Order: sequence, then structure tokens, then C-alpha cells
Amino acid sequence: MLTNVIQGVWFFSAVGLIALVLLHSPKGDGLGGIGGQGQLFTSAKSAEKTLNRITWTLTLMFMGLTVVLSAGWLG
Repeated sequence: MLTNVIQGVWFFSAVGLIALVLLHSPKGDGLGGIGGQGQLFTSAKSAEKTLNRITWTLTLMFMGLTVVLSAGWLG
């Protein structure tokens, strides 16, 4: 049961990570390329900073869960 929940969280973190990496812009305009200037945030710099934080959080979650699941620590 616990393994299935952790695998579900791992799967959704992987999908979210893929989506967030695709949202990053190599030119630095980030969310500005999607529907204007990203009106959800107060500035483009704020949008990039928030996007980076969420991406790093999902990366750490994904990597940590990968280690836990592959090591077989859940039984």
C-alpha cells in the first residue's frame, strides 16, 4: 500500500518535472513565451525565480524517491 502511494507521488513528480523543464526558456524569458508575460507573477524575474524553486523541489523529490524505491527500503 505504502509502496503504491510513493510510486504515485514519484510518477507525478516526474511528469511535473518534465512539464516545468519544458516551461523554462533558454533565452531567459521563461513564462513570457506562454500567453504573454505570465500575468500570474508580478515580474518576469519573479516568474523565473518561482519556476526555478519549484523545479529544484521536484528534482530533489524525484531523486530521493528514486533512491528509496530502487533500494527496496520499503519492504
